[in-house]
Amino acid sequence: MALILCLETTTTNCSVALSRDGEVLALKEDMGLNYSHAERLHDYIDSVLKEAKLSKNDLDAVAVSKGPGSYTGLRIGVSSAKGLCFALDIPLIATNTLEALAMQAEITDIKTIIPVLDARRMEVYSAIFNSEFEEKRGIEAQIIEEDSFKEQLADGNCLFIGNGAEKLQPILKHKHAHFNTEALPSAREMAFLAEAKYKISDTEDVAYFEPFYLKDFVVTKSKK
Repeated sequence: MALILCLETTTTNCSVALSRDGEVLALKEDMGLNYSHAERLHDYIDSVLKEAKLSKNDLDAVAVSKGPGSYTGLRIGVSSAKGLCFALDIPLIATNTLEALAMQAEITDIKTIIPVLDARRMEVYSAIFNSEFEEKRGIEAQIIEEDSFKEQLADGNCLFIGNGAEKLQPILKHKHAHFNTEALPSAREMAFLAEAKYKISDTEDVAYFEPFYLKDFVVTKSKK
């Protein structure tokens, strides 16, 4: 049974979980509105290990949420995961951020789950899953318009989940559109995905792995 440390830093939620055989043993996260990864990530790692009465040397692998998401958040999460894997000589696992977000969905009467993360301006990062959490369309960056997701909405109830849903809610007025604007990716849902990858040795090259940014990093000038 694998003991896996899961790190989620793609949004403002700094989230760390410790899992064994896909079951979460301990979880520590900050669901606030501000980025706190640099200050809290390693404290959270120590916290979940202490709660489970285990040490870093007990770990079989480290899993990191690969994106898309915040450029800085991704860099911090991936750098921390790589550092642990190098030091402990254990595998690195990368999980799909939007797939983990979709797994938070309550699927009663929902035919399609569309996890959406806020991107710049009127853009979101999105993917499409059915009610069995099977991916029907991969990750894309898209501009939100009135006819966005029209095929999915015509086919039945759709749940838009994630902080990008706040952009969609005023625009998509379809009767089949449902929204969860408060959900953020969490290390909790990573546990199942990481365990599945560990079992088939689906791991990354620690030296060369890079986050999935999807879009180029853009520096904005201060208005001060």
